[in-house]
Amino acid sequence: MSVRNIGIPGVNPPRVRECDDKYCPFHGSTRIRGKITKGVVVSKKSRNTVIIRQDYVQFVRKYQRYERRNSRLPCHLPSCLRNEINIGDLVRIGESRKISKTKAFILLDKIESGAE
Repeated sequence: MSVRNIGIPGVNPPRVRECDDKYCPFHGSTRIRGKITKGVVVSKKSRNTVIIRQDYVQFVRKYQRYERRNSRLPCHLPSCLRNEINIGDLVRIGESRKISKTKAFILLDKIESGAE
């Protein structure tokens, strides 16, 4: 099975050569289009899904201050990246078509390990 270059600068394909996941952007047929963003892995309880937390600041006009907020995105975890990703890791994710009711992002690679 060949490893595909997905055309995103800085994203290298995983070292694993075998992957039977049809939603894997490197070995399957799913394309990455739209947003490329990053976040922290907060949950890895599902088999093919990780929950990513994205932190952002929101301006509150009444108090003329910023408050910290976060959003949680369910992302598809390809089987070729399953052993590399742990809770607390900073990861890069890319938008794709809808994979399930809640998943529209796919995990692409690990940027840095979590401080554990």
